[in-house]
Amino acid sequence: MKKSAVLFLLLAGVVLFSSCAPGPNKLAKTANSEGDVAGFWLGLWHGLIAPITFIVSLFSDKVTLYEVHNSGGWYNFGFVLGAGLFLSGGILGRKKKK
Repeated sequence: MKKSAVLFLLLAGVVLFSSCAPGPNKLAKTANSEGDVAGFWLGLWHGLIAPITFIVSLFSDKVTLYEVHNSGGWYNFGFVLGAGLFLSGGILGRKKKK
């Protein structure tokens, strides 16, 4: 009885959280007004500056956290890698205890 209740709650949680997943980016792989498509390196840069960009985006409609005119998977990979380096493993990462 207890295992089935845990399994049901786990399944319900998975369904609930999967319904919050974002949809497809319809502007991916299309050029912006300057004719550019953001790739891996720009994604890496955007990931690195994401905390600062987030704060600025709260006060300005001209600044967004994520470039929608991107190359798809490579931009996403660069963005996640950059954000991970900044937030947990790189520039401001935790220092090891001695």
